[in-house]
Amino acid sequence: MTDVYQRLAKHLDNLPGGFPPTESGVELRILKRLFSKMEAEIVPGLTMMPEPVSAIAARMDRNPADLAAMLEDMSKKGLIFRLSKGGEKHYMAAQFLIGIWEYHLNDLDEELIRDVNEYIPHFMRAGWVNQKTRQLRVVPISESISADISVMPYEKAEEIVKRQSKIVVSPCICRREHEMVGEGCDKPLEVCLIFGSGAYYYEENGLGRSITQDEALAVLNTGLEAGLVLQPGNAQKPSNICMCCGCCCQILKNLSSLERPARVVHSNYYAEVAMEDCTACEACADRCQIDAIEVEDVARVDRDRCIGCGLCVTECPVDAMTMKQKAAGDQYVPPKNTFETYLTIARERGKI
Repeated sequence: MTDVYQRLAKHLDNLPGGFPPTESGVELRILKRLFSKMEAEIVPGLTMMPEPVSAIAARMDRNPADLAAMLEDMSKKGLIFRLSKGGEKHYMAAQFLIGIWEYHLNDLDEELIRDVNEYIPHFMRAGWVNQKTRQLRVVPISESISADISVMPYEKAEEIVKRQSKIVVSPCICRREHEMVGEGCDKPLEVCLIFGSGAYYYEENGLGRSITQDEALAVLNTGLEAGLVLQPGNAQKPSNICMCCGCCCQILKNLSSLERPARVVHSNYYAEVAMEDCTACEACADRCQIDAIEVEDVARVDRDRCIGCGLCVTECPVDAMTMKQKAAGDQYVPPKNTFETYLTIARERGKI
């Protein structure tokens, strides 16, 4: 007989982001660490659409008052998502990635970290890599783009920030969990930007602090000076911007293990070397977070690996590196908003 955790795992796998099963069952160990049996029974009754307690209770045939208390508690634990509409709380299912895992920023332990680090490579191979549409994309550093290249507002991190009315900055869970097991790096920790309803959730759950647009732009600058890759949510109006290092970021780490990571990243740019100007100083290779540059007599960019972040361009002391825009037929236009992104992913996975 299928137990509550297997049903929960199947439910999470039916959400857009997926939760693919493994032979080892590590995904079930993760769920047992995070959910009580009662909590595991409730989650499959939720959808990816925010709903009031009354609607959820009616569908699940539960007492609304009792269910309201449980849903509120579960949302505070980072097991489901919560938002307010017209002064009334609404609840919805949360994906494992990006979602439940990140919501456990403040209550990590080494056993959970171990299991998640065992699981994420499988998650990436079984889902992320094979999906046409992904949850994140890469945008270049604005300073790496020359004035003659036309850049859409959704390709500029600064423009994304300037369009937000609610911003929260949060510590990076990837660098925090690596630090906790003695594998951390020297990159800044508090650099994840969350927008909109997600920002309210993060603030209310103690996962981050509210900041102004100017403070968010300063955070962006801190991340870029540290050589972090900009990965906003895959939408023209994203709900977040992650700033990632190749040593800790679960996405970049696992992409880097692929032979051709550029083919599974949404990016509209790539780096190119003016060989006659290159001095082979290796500054670009040191800055690259995904090992896309090799230097012998000159630097050479592997187009199959370059994800178009622009870090190498801003680091080159002789301006030998430039960003190039991909051909028109290879340009990627992200969905208008996060809802459309998840709807698209769900269709591609045959879940709707």
